[in-house]
Amino acid sequence: MKKLTAYYLNKDILFKDIRSINPKEIKSRKKLDIFISTSISKEYYAIFIINAKSRFLKKNADDLMMLCEKLKVYVDHNFRNKELLISSPLCSKAKKYLQDNKWKIRIDFM
Repeated sequence: MKKLTAYYLNKDILFKDIRSINPKEIKSRKKLDIFISTSISKEYYAIFIINAKSRFLKKNADDLMMLCEKLKVYVDHNFRNKELLISSPLCSKAKKYLQDNKWKIRIDFM
């Protein structure tokens, strides 16, 4: 969580509340980190961090979208900002698909 706050501080986003969600809480077996946060300007963020060695494909993007829907139901909140922090290669079709659905993708994490 310390890396996450330092990363967003460099992007000029300051959070007043960050909460970690275990993927098992929303009935997922995916290996990723999920954070829910609120910025000082009262914007709500759903942050998904994926550390994988293989390429992130459109199929993975579909899974991520379904996981975000489960998170919305679990927390009972519709997030304004949905972000994917990824360190593996990203397929161009998956990137376009996520951006068309109002996701922000940051590849430079870690």
